[in-house]
Amino acid sequence: MAKKTVATLQNKDGRSFSKVIRMYKSPKTGAYAFDEKMVPSDGVKDYLKK
Repeated sequence: MAKKTVATLQNKDGRSFSKVIRMYKSPKTGAYAFDEKMVPSDGVKDYLKK
């Protein structure tokens, strides 16, 4: 049985990234939508404060 490879989200500089998913309500339709972004791990809290 083959082993699964785990992809690491690291840059050559050694910075690690995290995928952040935010849910927001659309002002036009009133439906909920999702915003996905790759942000540096140390900037996740700052991104979520917006």
